[in-house]
Amino acid sequence: MAKVAAFAKSCRWSLNGLAALVTGGTSGIGHAVVEELAGLGAKVYTCCKTESELNEPMQDWADRGIQVKGSACDVTCRDQRVELMKKVSSEFDGKLNILINNVGTNIWKHSIDYNDEDYAHMMATNLESSFHFSQLAHPLLKSSGAGSIVFTASVAGLVHVSGTSIYGATKAGMIQLTRNLACEWGRDGIRVNAVAPCYTNTPLVKHLLKDKEFSDALISRVPLGRSGEVEEVSSLIAYLCLPGASYVTGQIIAVDGGFTVYGFQQPGY
Repeated sequence: MAKVAAFAKSCRWSLNGLAALVTGGTSGIGHAVVEELAGLGAKVYTCCKTESELNEPMQDWADRGIQVKGSACDVTCRDQRVELMKKVSSEFDGKLNILINNVGTNIWKHSIDYNDEDYAHMMATNLESSFHFSQLAHPLLKSSGAGSIVFTASVAGLVHVSGTSIYGATKAGMIQLTRNLACEWGRDGIRVNAVAPCYTNTPLVKHLLKDKEFSDALISRVPLGRSGEVEEVSSLIAYLCLPGASYVTGQIIAVDGGFTVYGFQQPGY
């Protein structure tokens, strides 16, 4: 009996044999998530926009003995999203345990300077793709008996962040989608959560973090006094996928060093 209890407890902190799809998994937070999930025993499938972007990380994972499958997919294209999910379904025999809606992009501009193409591109990349992937994945997640979706949102979906009016709207949409799907799909055994990172050291924002004026301004608003690292986000995403988080759904968790709770700092305190 003690051995059975110990095994059950250990399974709470393992993804051994579970099937996962991570969109945008070849760089930044997505890359860290792929490695985190694979390290916990998951069978991982990922995608990125082009084959050339996919080849180098896939070879690196193979060289290090990390088992990952993947293919190219332009997530702004509906037909390519459908085709990707067909590949995932075939790879995992019609079942999927984990969907990480991670892919995303931003174009930094003043709100008045955005054009139609900017708006359409960010909406399609960030919000439309994650909603459609969730729809496509629903029957696979339901078939698994214990599905988990995690959206990579952003603090820009919670509070004002300069240069992100459209990006922030897409992330706010993801946050509300998280709540809606958690309530709708709970009966299907599917949990839905979101993480909301602050500025994290990824290719998307590396150029900003290297700028001293920007970095100093950011750090002045972060109680922990620094920007984030991708592993600090991927570890939370992995937790939300674990059986140990089986009663956690509909939550939006900021990974931001305290950025979203920082109000007014009185001088001398």
